[in-house]
Amino acid sequence: MYNALNNRIRNLLLQYDYSKSTDPLQPLASHITLLLTRNTPKTSDICLTAASESWNLHKFILSARSPYIQKKLAAAPGTTLCKLASSIPPEAFQIALRYLYLGDVASDLGQSNKSFVSEEEVLKSIHKVSKQLEIESLWEGILAGGDRRIARQRHQDEVTRGRDQVEAWYRANMLKHRIDVDSTKAEDVKWTRDNGIFADVLLRADEEEEWEELKDGQESPTTRNTSGPLNGIPIGPAASRSPSSTRKARKSVLFPAHRAMLLRSEYFQTMFASSFQEAQLGEYLNIITVDCTPPVLEIVLDFLYTEQANIPLPLALDTLFAADMLFIEKLKTKAAVVISTIGNGTTNLSDRTHNEATDEVEVEPINVYDVIRAAWDLKVQRLEEFSARYIAYRLEDYIDEEEFEELIKESAGRIEKRQETDSIELLDEYVPWPSPPLFNLLIRIQYPLLPL
Repeated sequence: MYNALNNRIRNLLLQYDYSKSTDPLQPLASHITLLLTRNTPKTSDICLTAASESWNLHKFILSARSPYIQKKLAAAPGTTLCKLASSIPPEAFQIALRYLYLGDVASDLGQSNKSFVSEEEVLKSIHKVSKQLEIESLWEGILAGGDRRIARQRHQDEVTRGRDQVEAWYRANMLKHRIDVDSTKAEDVKWTRDNGIFADVLLRADEEEEWEELKDGQESPTTRNTSGPLNGIPIGPAASRSPSSTRKARKSVLFPAHRAMLLRSEYFQTMFASSFQEAQLGEYLNIITVDCTPPVLEIVLDFLYTEQANIPLPLALDTLFAADMLFIEKLKTKAAVVISTIGNGTTNLSDRTHNEATDEVEVEPINVYDVIRAAWDLKVQRLEEFSARYIAYRLEDYIDEEEFEELIKESAGRIEKRQETDSIELLDEYVPWPSPPLFNLLIRIQYPLLPL
């Protein structure tokens, strides 16, 4: 706009209402809107029909966005077909459904050359539908649709409101009904498809093994949520388990989930579109094991359902590997940012030096060796630079460690087709030269190519 050739071009840009601002919730909103027309893999669990039109929809989205539908489905969760009133034109239902799925309202109100109703009739019907479904903000958005800037702002506000509604539903239903069970009994858990939270898959994450010395005759803790009904869902009977004298019973956590939202991960998208067993629909929900701990899997689900993820620093590295495994690039970036920005803001970064007051060595919040190797394995440039800078600022603390020496060798070995002028990648840009301790280290490991 500032470089417009003349006033006419500048005014055209102003009239077009061009904006460079980005909506952080746009990926989530786009995915949910796309579910309206996405046919493969099949994820819908209810069909709405009106006249000659039909829509394959998702109960959990309708329940999260419409209080009226939420009450109806709570009374009859097994409903798979619903016929809408024939007195209301399909165009009005199409507008309402697109609104529920976080889409913007079309300026033509969904009318085409094949429409048999006037715009006025569609408007009246939208008013009725918005009141019946208890989504009055739809009608308010229709009334304010004349101004493009106001309409765009209202749509962004509605996307934010929709995300909050989905998040509230997700936490009140899915996380509330997670199942903690002994790993030996996890495969015995049975959920029917007509469950009250409309889940169509169970994700399993196993806790890390823990060891302890049990007293003679002591039995391991009993399993929670392994018998009896859960939200109207039958659970397999609890099986007896012999006590162990040294190892604690390993626990697993099962998270009910919806394939429609898991499709945001390319890993699950490929799985559900294939002929694998996980893609088949049976009487009971398939249990899919994810190679991560339960807290990390919960972070992944938080991101897939809400576009937000609160990643604690101790779990950031595990989250990074899980996001890479599931091909969730944005979550992978978030985890890398958490690691690479420690020491900024309110987080104080220890430097492995002795505290002058207590003469105690501070504990590092991360293991930089693990971080840099993860950066190499996953090709995360941000973490490579962070790790090299982290070590460079604390070189005297690391210089005498054997693991640091091994890291230097690994870094040197990463260069393929080495030339005589090549330096060591880890030390090339961040370590101040000359550094006598580092020089001595390189001489000690007898590395012939020194970056002098």
